Amino acid sequence: MLRRAVRLLLSIVMVMAATVGGALVTAGPAQADECYTWSRTLSEGMSGSDVTQLQIRVAGHVDYGEVLATDGAFGARTKAAVAKFQQAYGLTADGVAGPATFSKIYALQDPDCTPVHFTYAELNKCNSDWSGGAVSAATAKANALRTMWKLEAMRHALGDTPLVISSGFRSYACNSAVGGASNSRHLYGDAADLVGNPSLCALAQRARYHGFGGIFGPGYPDHNDHTHVDGRTSRSWSAPTCGV
Repeated sequence: MLRRAVRLLLSIVMVMAATVGGALVTAGPAQADECYTWSRTLSEGMSGSDVTQLQIRVAGHVDYGEVLATDGAFGARTKAAVAKFQQAYGLTADGVAGPATFSKIYALQDPDCTPVHFTYAELNKCNSDWSGGAVSAATAKANALRTMWKLEAMRHALGDTPLVISSGFRSYACNSAVGGASNSRHLYGDAADLVGNPSLCALAQRARYHGFGGIFGPGYPDHNDHTHVDGRTSRSWSAPTCGV
């Protein structure tokens, strides 16, 4: 908690500096970060692995039904997602990722790159090494990270209400043990089942605005006790009780 408080204070200082001293907005790197440090300001038309890292963190700040590509190309949709992220956290919403934007991201992530309100353990109640699923262990873990950042955006939009995850990544053995579908997205590491408060319908309805291609909840077979979200690229939504 102390480390997060210190990082939050650093973030506030950087935002104030970027606001007062305009040169910082377009200058080089902000403070170093234990997870990942951006070394340049990013804007539309740029590309690279640093753009991909940015896209992972803003992919939950999108339009209704949109799934943002994490392809390393800073296009119009990435610009819009950055602007929505900035707006969500009280920054100048210009769609340009500079020190103030990066400082806010640094304040929102832990040293392992997970957002501060979620952990890899929450997304993997099956086994510790992420093996045995439909993709490699590294891919499953990377997919889980993308899911967590979308959930972080959704959590913030819901008034920073804690979200409870009952199931995330599953190996084929774990999936079979719980009676999961043979093609379940849980096998890919990009799915999460949510329970508790907010209501399951509130979760299913809100998820439509945070980059989830798959949403299933109350009224869909075997989903009356949880809301499922996943990162498939094509839209597949069904929560009839909730109007989704």
